[in-house]
Amino acid sequence: MSFVVYPAIDLRGGRCVRLYQGDYDAETVYAQDPVAVARQFAREGARWLHVVDLDAARSGEAVNEDVIRSIVAAVDIPVQVGGGVRTRERLERLWSIGVQRAVIGSAAIDDPEFVRTALADYGDRIALGVDAREGRVATHGWLKTAEVSAEELAVEMARHGAETFIFTDISRDGTLQGPNVEAVRSLARACGKQVIASGGVRDVSDLAELARYQQEGVAGAIVGRALYTGDIRLSEAVRAVEGEEATP
Repeated sequence: MSFVVYPAIDLRGGRCVRLYQGDYDAETVYAQDPVAVARQFAREGARWLHVVDLDAARSGEAVNEDVIRSIVAAVDIPVQVGGGVRTRERLERLWSIGVQRAVIGSAAIDDPEFVRTALADYGDRIALGVDAREGRVATHGWLKTAEVSAEELAVEMARHGAETFIFTDISRDGTLQGPNVEAVRSLARACGKQVIASGGVRDVSDLAELARYQQEGVAGAIVGRALYTGDIRLSEAVRAVEGEEATP
């Protein structure tokens, strides 16, 4: 298995945006046409796309479903989708439009039985999004903070069959300050599963640093703002890190 770079497309009001540290009032619009962005990422060698419905993350309403459907139809690579995935109905809607993997976040706190059932029924098509602020899990578009720690949640969900986790350090998200490598490694060690890093990646060297820890379970990284600002060229990032195979 090789390290995977996941270019991110965050959707709000049908547009491609980035937030700063998850703040909905600190939004930058990067593209009016997310489908064109998805096609460009695919042309540049992406093996997966990471799509987040920011509207749904906050409200639970799948506002951007038509856009997501169009993205999935426009590319021939798998798409994982997060944001407001809190019910079986939403999961089945995502499967019906061709989404390969769904990312469940808030529901792991609010409705753990739903998550356990989803893991039992859909296995590795479910990833657990563990979003942390100062070590504590944040939910509902990062507007609420739970008492449970990121590691405690990951260990609990791993017990119920979760194989893939997406760890976001909210303080790094959208900042171009570099990823919290130690927190990613610590989570991977704690749960013993694959962890995809998210938040703060600013250049190819950050990706290379994360890729060094594949043997510990660091399986990939989500890259957002750095792609839109031009600090990272996706084609170069893919060549730099995805050729490195993890050692079993």
